[in-house]
Amino acid sequence: MSMIRDLRAVVRPSRVSLRKESSAYDTTRDPGSVTAVVDCAVYRDGRRLTTEGPLNPQEAMRLVRRDGGFVWIGLHEPTEAEFAGIAREFGLHPLAVEDAVQAHQRPKLERYDDSLFTVFKTIHYLDHDRLTSSSEVVETGEVMCFTGRDFFITVRHGGQGSLRALRHRLQEDPELLAKGPSAVLHAIADHVVDGYIAVADAVQDDIDEVETEVFSPGRKGTPRGTDAGRIYQLKREVLEFKRAVSPLLRPMQLLSERPMRLIDPEIQKYFRDVADHVARVQEQVIGFDELLNSILQANLAQASVAQNEDMRKITSWAAIIAVPTMVCGVYGMNFEHMPETDWKYGYPLVLSVTVAICLGIHRTLKRNGWL
Repeated sequence: MSMIRDLRAVVRPSRVSLRKESSAYDTTRDPGSVTAVVDCAVYRDGRRLTTEGPLNPQEAMRLVRRDGGFVWIGLHEPTEAEFAGIAREFGLHPLAVEDAVQAHQRPKLERYDDSLFTVFKTIHYLDHDRLTSSSEVVETGEVMCFTGRDFFITVRHGGQGSLRALRHRLQEDPELLAKGPSAVLHAIADHVVDGYIAVADAVQDDIDEVETEVFSPGRKGTPRGTDAGRIYQLKREVLEFKRAVSPLLRPMQLLSERPMRLIDPEIQKYFRDVADHVARVQEQVIGFDELLNSILQANLAQASVAQNEDMRKITSWAAIIAVPTMVCGVYGMNFEHMPETDWKYGYPLVLSVTVAICLGIHRTLKRNGWL
């Protein structure tokens, strides 16, 4: 429909690298800054208000209460002291504030009197030339969102998951931003889940590579079973991925199915699409886990079979060597009356019989696949 036209295009991350521009809403935190607030802006009728200088949260909220609109505040890893003033200004629940400051929360959706508290786990794929037993495949971060009637607060933890580019794209669509804080919540949810889809595709390539190497003929001189460490490391990274994706499905379903005062009805239906994408990624991750279990078991079985083959070869050669050992042991006892000891053809005959028996054993074992 017209009021939310091109919604998907707005919230989808661009595949073209964004130039770094100096702007009033650059959300890159200044290392020398003494505040966790990386951006604070007031939006009215979908457009960002232009001010003479940077706004602080208290000033922004006064503008909203006086003239309407909503304020969007972005923070990065705030301390309890840095967040206390904002929490008081917007009446945030103490339990939600504690979770936002301490981080390390599972994805969830909690409703308080006048706000929604949503936790997202962000996932970033770490590029590597070759997967090893110590390679890190995914890196996680967190984005906590406080959604109110006239405010939206994001608290980000970790080096990944910057919302700068997303804020830029939303500001280019005033019609969407005019729907209020719920439109921003949907955009962030969709942005995070799109990241899951990209990471799932990259992890699938890693799993395909490991699977191919495990089931391909071993290279000469390559120790068998050396892929077990790589498989186990990849399985651990998939488990980390699973912890980010699986708990998020229920919150997205609630946002798409249950009417909520703080979620615009026109925006709510789009959470259904986000929930579908989360379900799809969840199925992929569960499939990754099961597939890695099978690959690990197959790799261990191959190592066991290889060891059995080595033991059979050792046993076969031991059986062959036992024949001349026995003959030499008998004729080395130095008894005076032994057959063929005084016969001039005795030595060549015993040697020929010994060789013939050894060749017969070798042929039999080779025919049975032991050599």
